[in-house]
Amino acid sequence: MSTSIGFAVIGAGRIGALHARHLAGAVEGASLVMVVDADEATAARVAAGRPGVRVAGDIGVALADPEVDAVLIASPTSLHSAQLRAAAAAGKAIFCEKPVANDLSETIDAMAAVTRAGVPFQIGFNRRFDPAYAAVGAAVNAGKLGRVELFRSQSSDPAPSPEAYIATSAGFFKDSVIHDIDTARFVAGEVARVTALGRVMVDPVYEKYGDVDTSVITLEFDSGALGVLMNSRRTVYGHDLRLEVHGSLGKLVAEDERATKVWGYDAGGVHGDFYYHFIERFTDAYRLELQAFVKAVASGSTPTPGAVDAIESLRVAEAAERSLHEGRTVALDELRTVTS
Repeated sequence: MSTSIGFAVIGAGRIGALHARHLAGAVEGASLVMVVDADEATAARVAAGRPGVRVAGDIGVALADPEVDAVLIASPTSLHSAQLRAAAAAGKAIFCEKPVANDLSETIDAMAAVTRAGVPFQIGFNRRFDPAYAAVGAAVNAGKLGRVELFRSQSSDPAPSPEAYIATSAGFFKDSVIHDIDTARFVAGEVARVTALGRVMVDPVYEKYGDVDTSVITLEFDSGALGVLMNSRRTVYGHDLRLEVHGSLGKLVAEDERATKVWGYDAGGVHGDFYYHFIERFTDAYRLELQAFVKAVASGSTPTPGAVDAIESLRVAEAAERSLHEGRTVALDELRTVTS
């Protein structure tokens, strides 16, 4: 492998385009070699203005290219599993956006294939690399809060997704809440039991596809700690995230939702601005997760979050879906029995 790790970005949509921009000059030790999309015109737009970056309409072109050391999979979720299996068989390092698949069994099988191939793998849980979230996780893991007792995470999107996206997504828990689930595992540890409530309160189109747009999930961690995840598809002022962890020695709170750290005071009250979209809020985190992946691949260390995180976060999401549909608390062990 060359000093600079050559990447092919698979999928030139919103997230793929952001990753391509970062790999084209913002990530040390990485270079953008190719952009792949079934719509080659879309791939060409993402590659435009970047000399030497090639375009293809099929992942096979990238996997056969000796200048491609790693693939970044940012295609629709339904394609992830087959694409990462092919990349693993070709010996390429793999960074894959979440989730690996919409189904837990397929995720487990795909991760087994990656493990057998022995290639580096990282799943795209970007919040772990956000400076605020990372600081909370590091402090908790260092024991600065003592024993964790309570965990709370809230994530709200500014507006519902387009119907075309809703129709093909894996549902609220796997598509969006899974980021809060991974944060909970990253900060407070593994989950033992899940209880979920969900409603359609924002847009009736979600009900058409058997989905919800508003939810509260309670978590019971292996450690005995308790957690709450609050999620909504509508926060009219912008993208809103909050993280709070209580421990025996105190608590930590991350509430960095404002785009500029300025409060305005006038006769109308107190005002502050918000990040409207998650890409704006987590731009640095998206870059930092790639930097961590490149560093791990270059040094021969194991990237993180990895295969276990891809499986276990989806396991919690599936447990939440089962809880919602069956109206009961679901133990994670139930899903282990089903998928073993």
